[in-house]
Amino acid sequence: MAGWYSPDGLHFSCTQCSHCCRHEPGFVYLSQKDLTNLCLYFNLKEQQFIEQYCRWVPYYDGSEVLCLLEKENNDCIFWDSGCAAYGARPVQCSTYPFWSFIVKSPEAWKQEATECPGINCGELHSASEIEESIRCYEENEPIRR
Repeated sequence: MAGWYSPDGLHFSCTQCSHCCRHEPGFVYLSQKDLTNLCLYFNLKEQQFIEQYCRWVPYYDGSEVLCLLEKENNDCIFWDSGCAAYGARPVQCSTYPFWSFIVKSPEAWKQEATECPGINCGELHSASEIEESIRCYEENEPIRR
């Protein structure tokens, strides 16, 4: 069931500005599916991948969750003139900007558009496609310890 947007959906096309990947601190939470895909992509064992590319951070529920590292300048660890992990990028990355809190209201969508030039431009994503992205985003539980 669609939210405030029409059944036709919303426009979004990535402009490859990399704002969502660079310059500001943030967390890319990894689920087991994400970790498995990234390990296969980089041909690494889980422990090797975690030691090289991840960190444990405090989470909302008091646990710690697995996240990708950031470089000193706050770029994603995989940013190198583009995403070096694009073929196996985490669900959090592949579903952007169709996250529940971004599409919850026209105001939230408009606010995100001030940061992302691809919002309201380009490809039309149907309401059903958006709802599927939201479902994937919400069901993508990070690895906890």
